[in-house]
Amino acid sequence: QVQLVESGGGLVQAGGSLRLSCAASGRSTVSGRTFSGLAMGWFRQAPGKEREFVAALSWSGVTTHYADSVKGRFTISRDNAKNTVYLQMNSLKPEDTAIYYCAGGELVATTEEGYTYWGQGTQVTVSS
Repeated sequence: QVQLVESGGGLVQAGGSLRLSCAASGRSTVSGRTFSGLAMGWFRQAPGKEREFVAALSWSGVTTHYADSVKGRFTISRDNAKNTVYLQMNSLKPEDTAIYYCAGGELVATTEEGYTYWGQGTQVTVSS
């Protein structure tokens, strides 16, 4: 099993920045891969809304995908030596307020179904 733990959420004013971190441990029961061999993604869920895709990154870090709503403002990255994936969020807007979830899977994907492992989430609140 892969365990994922997010951190870095909080309250920030519009226009500000936050960096989320997701620390991974364990091994995939599907492939036997550890963090360095897994694709990682970030999703978010705002109050009263469905969970939505934010960003994704291949195991190598070469391939990235972003939701249109965050392109140019958010950057996903990973440090395989630290078993950690990051989401740098700049120029934050009130509509970015949500619980942010880290996810891990065998292939890079932009849908929830593409990920097997999920963290517990971290709250991001952007005030206007």
